[in-house]
Amino acid sequence: MDIAASLIKLFFGSKADKDRKEVEPYLVKIKAVYPTIEALSNDELRAHSSNLKKQIANFIAADEARIVELKARLELPDTSLSDKEKISKEIDETVKRIDEKIEQKLDELLPEAFAIMKDTARRFAQNETVEVTANDFDRELAATKDFVKIEGDKAIYATHWLAGGNDVRWDMIHYDVQLFGGVVLHKGKIAEMATGEGKTLVATLPVFLNALAGKGVHMVTVNDYLARRDSEWMGPMYQFHGLTVDCIDRHQPNSDARRKAYMADITFGTNNEYGFDYLRDNMASSPKDLVQRKHHYAIVDEVDSVLIDDARTPLIISGPVPKGDDQLFEQYRPAIEHLYNLQKNLVTNLLAESRQLLGEGKNEEGGIKLYRSHKGLPKYKPLIKFLSEQGIKAQMQKTENIYMQDNNRRMPEITDDLYFVIDEKMNSVELTDKGHEALSKYFNEEGFFVLPDIGARIAEIEKEEITPEEKAQKRDAVINDYAVKAERVHTVIQLLKAYAMFEKDVEYVVMDNKVKIVDEQTGRILDGRAASGHRSQGARQGRSRDADLRYHHAAELLPHVPQAGRYDRYGRNRGFGVLEHLQTRRRGDPDQPQGGPRRPSGPDLQNQAREIQRRDRGDRQTRRTGPSGARGYHLGRNIGTFEPHAQAARHQT
Repeated sequence: MDIAASLIKLFFGSKADKDRKEVEPYLVKIKAVYPTIEALSNDELRAHSSNLKKQIANFIAADEARIVELKARLELPDTSLSDKEKISKEIDETVKRIDEKIEQKLDELLPEAFAIMKDTARRFAQNETVEVTANDFDRELAATKDFVKIEGDKAIYATHWLAGGNDVRWDMIHYDVQLFGGVVLHKGKIAEMATGEGKTLVATLPVFLNALAGKGVHMVTVNDYLARRDSEWMGPMYQFHGLTVDCIDRHQPNSDARRKAYMADITFGTNNEYGFDYLRDNMASSPKDLVQRKHHYAIVDEVDSVLIDDARTPLIISGPVPKGDDQLFEQYRPAIEHLYNLQKNLVTNLLAESRQLLGEGKNEEGGIKLYRSHKGLPKYKPLIKFLSEQGIKAQMQKTENIYMQDNNRRMPEITDDLYFVIDEKMNSVELTDKGHEALSKYFNEEGFFVLPDIGARIAEIEKEEITPEEKAQKRDAVINDYAVKAERVHTVIQLLKAYAMFEKDVEYVVMDNKVKIVDEQTGRILDGRAASGHRSQGARQGRSRDADLRYHHAAELLPHVPQAGRYDRYGRNRGFGVLEHLQTRRRGDPDQPQGGPRRPSGPDLQNQAREIQRRDRGDRQTRRTGPSGARGYHLGRNIGTFEPHAQAARHQT
């Protein structure tokens, strides 16, 4: 196999060789045009970039005018519904054609634009100041920025400025490796570069090129410090050429300032802020409430982290529930505490038996009991300590592989003896039949967890020979009974998650009598953020004694969306083509030798999104809130989060 792979690579080249051959012609063109750009004066350089903007605008002017005309016809009161459908379809086709034309023109202008940005960097690096003839944009900029001064009819740009709280001097010029990376990013692909190779500098090239289209460029970073710092650090490079720059993290959500930031030619921000603004726009009832415009082009810093690691949990917006005080967290807390203790005692016994069996060399029996313990309470500290011993975790994984074969066909043999089963990867808890029986016995109510078949029950009512008024009353009674039991199921599941899955001072903290979530990636406290719903954690902490807190934090889901899927809407990005490339790279580099090290495998994002939607439609009985079908987003309860009020119920004394 190794010999065959080596021969194929010898005759046909590696994937890296093919990628390099595709990009190298652009590099040759950039270097060919660069001497011409370098010979221009400062004013001529800025005029040249303005000319590029005009070329793009003129290239799509006819289509832009056509869209304005079609939208005007769409608003006419006498336009029929069928005509509106035709007009809307033509608008969509025209928008798509504009995107294609922009891409075609940008590819044509790429060498000049990259050469302009490289020479701009050179002029700032090799001079104390850069002097140009002042225009209106320079004067507006000088009123708010310290690095620009107006002296007579001249604008003087300093070559050092504040960025991230530090005074930085511009001392970078693009090398060929940065030009190469810039082409890759412009093409909607991934540029993987080592630390110190100038990733931040690389981004200036495609950002500048795509901003020339005037449709907006989003620079996505992983935290607010980087978003603010990079907007201040790289901003003057773009502003020198008359491009506006802003950072959404500086402004409050739904504010005019944030709306203005999105209208800038180049907008910096964190992935989460872009996502939440996107969801808030889906909830807007009027066009004037929107903050984002049509998505055009985005560059994502640390793309593997944003589109795979951080994307395991979708972005969610929650809002107040009208009957938050009717939720049953406090009422059911003792029952769930009882159930949790039953499971804890069971796991303790299983763990002791497993330790004894493994010590006697009975690895198969001991491995089964160990794996059963892990499915019951994976965060149980004695279990974690036992798994840290040499060879124990390997034995458990061996057992796990056996019972996960054939799509978990034999898994019930492990889980049926438990009261509930925890899936850490899906961040979910599922009651077993044994758990259902324990709760039914606790409440002295048979079928405590059985939801009625509402469709069959209503069908029976329709067949009864009673008056329409009586039928309506019976239907209402069935629907109300279903709603009560569905809320009961949700409450119990959330309390179970609070007890079994989330540990205080690890996944959340309690500060000022409030539950605050800790970001699992960064360890930072997420002020003002919560998971879907809040009562479960608040109840666990005993916070329910405060009526204001109790009612204020009752919540339900409004729209949510997988983070990775949001990037499909950018007209100039290739959407899941990038995600497929990321997944391929994480599964293993095809250019690496068979015996060499492999990259860690990553999740299949599309299948994961489907699984989330499937589970949302399943046991939790999703309910739709907010504008139905807003941009095609699924609305319903999230299955990958926890409710802070359940945490409060657990810790109440």
